[in-house]
Amino acid sequence: MTDKSGYGLGFCAQFRPEVTCVNAARGGRSSKSYRVEGLWDKVMSQVADRQEFQATYVLIQFGHNDGSSKPERHTNLETEFPVNMRNYARDVVKAGGIPVLVTPLTQRHFRNGHVNPDLLPWATATRLVARSEGVALMDLNAESYSAVQAMGLPESNTLAGQPIPQNILDTQDTGTSVPAIFTDASQADSSVKQAFDYTHTGPKGSAFFGRMAAELLVKAQPALRVYFQGP
Repeated sequence: MTDKSGYGLGFCAQFRPEVTCVNAARGGRSSKSYRVEGLWDKVMSQVADRQEFQATYVLIQFGHNDGSSKPERHTNLETEFPVNMRNYARDVVKAGGIPVLVTPLTQRHFRNGHVNPDLLPWATATRLVARSEGVALMDLNAESYSAVQAMGLPESNTLAGQPIPQNILDTQDTGTSVPAIFTDASQADSSVKQAFDYTHTGPKGSAFFGRMAAELLVKAQPALRVYFQGP
């Protein structure tokens, strides 16, 4: 969801000027580490300080890093991740905001022409929490998975950070994703821009998935349609 490596910029670009879109996402965080590092406290302070805003919606998406082997990120899918997501939603309600749970954006790994549903377990858990808590849900995982599967491997590669490494271009018609081999230092220099991979997005991916997320938010909260650009 970050501005640099996710769909944050593309999403915020969908709103009309009277909407303040704040992206509090941080790369590499899980539903555990985001709270442990104090990042969630900052979000709650902003929600509590509503000032003149008519309403404050908080989109909550985790999952990519909850499956990490790093202990500071890893959460148990059965006993910890759902509890964390439930607590995030309840915190927002308590602070006077409106929580919207978001299933994790699909990764774009293909095998024999099919996208690997790596993040489906976390998406399923998020759906269950939204249902049990009675809060809005944006099923970004299902929507993005279907879209990436429909466009196929070569086109999906254009959604990543650019340029596409040559070994990827040479093999993308096989229908199976292969690890990127960076032969030019600029291709892997993530200090300037997002390098190519199958998880994060470049500008095209941000715009594509940002529009998708906006459409899903309107679907979940139809009253918000008037705050988006376009028809």
